[in-house]
Amino acid sequence: MFVDRIRIQAKAGDGGDGCVSFRRAKYLPKGGPDGGDGGRGGDVILEVDVHTDNLRDLSYRPHLRAVSGNPGSGKQSTGRSGGNLVVKVPAGTLVYRSDEEVVRGPVLEEDDPLLSEDGPAETDGNATDSGTAPELVVDLTHPGDRHVLVRGGKGGKGNLHFASATNRAPVESTPGEPGEEGVFRLELRRIADGGFVGFPNAGKSTLLGLLSAARPKVAAYPFTTLRPVVGVVEFPGFRRATLADIPGLIEGAHRNLGLGHDFLRHITRCSILIFVLDMAGSEGRNPSEDLAKLREEIRLYDEELARRPWIVVANKMDLPDAAEHFAAFRVRFPKVEAWAVSAVEGAGMEELKARLGDLIGRRPE
Repeated sequence: MFVDRIRIQAKAGDGGDGCVSFRRAKYLPKGGPDGGDGGRGGDVILEVDVHTDNLRDLSYRPHLRAVSGNPGSGKQSTGRSGGNLVVKVPAGTLVYRSDEEVVRGPVLEEDDPLLSEDGPAETDGNATDSGTAPELVVDLTHPGDRHVLVRGGKGGKGNLHFASATNRAPVESTPGEPGEEGVFRLELRRIADGGFVGFPNAGKSTLLGLLSAARPKVAAYPFTTLRPVVGVVEFPGFRRATLADIPGLIEGAHRNLGLGHDFLRHITRCSILIFVLDMAGSEGRNPSEDLAKLREEIRLYDEELARRPWIVVANKMDLPDAAEHFAAFRVRFPKVEAWAVSAVEGAGMEELKARLGDLIGRRPE
């Protein structure tokens, strides 16, 4: 199960209470106050882990609780601090603060009315019931990035701190501070250098399988790809790039039709968009019209994304009518960079890969 959006409730540990205690020894019947402080509560920390690729684990434990600090004790002993709770998340996780007060039970995307496909298009389905965009807490993008989601409470002070010249035997202490808590929404946006965009059954998954070591599901029917897949492409000179294959779009994707927002947000970080067209029109579509519609869907979804560099991959050139359609495409879009390939036969793939190496190939950091 692939989970890329989840709502969680996080509660940091409470601080331990301070202690009221007095030193007693054989020759010190009134040795004075020696109550220790309470221990500090643990934090809830999010950490980017390269071995985590989605938020599935959090769907089974949406309630995150750090350990509270222990109370202080006599002999000026400070209570043990509560341990931090470190939660692993994938790179590309955005954390939003939610207005809700509680989360009950495991929460998946389909259980959350704010995450349904009927959500408002203007805010990428992230708007709250009041129509305002949620507060972005942090964007975790690099392996090893850490963020303290909620901080543990400070420990209370023991009666040792309240001794004075006029109060030699104080019987007061302070309780530990409560730990922070809140409800948050985590959203995963895949991090890739380039992203394949196209209508269903255009051949995006086949292209990704040929260019990289990824093995997405390939079949002769639409919507074979149901979740984003990222593959790593190796280029000469120890250069590499990552490509994201998102499920096929339909018209109205910018309004979240066909879960358009769930798919489109995974290419918002891509530096280049690769529009994959069925140049043979095997699904009864016109490839030139397909490009115009896809560009419009991207523009309506995010104008900044539409201004990113982009190229076209004219796929299925081995099928009848593909050459004729490609000639008409070049007449309509003479300035568009288009690469004619056949993913099934492998024709044109080496040239396409070399071009991608020039555009997005880079040495690993």
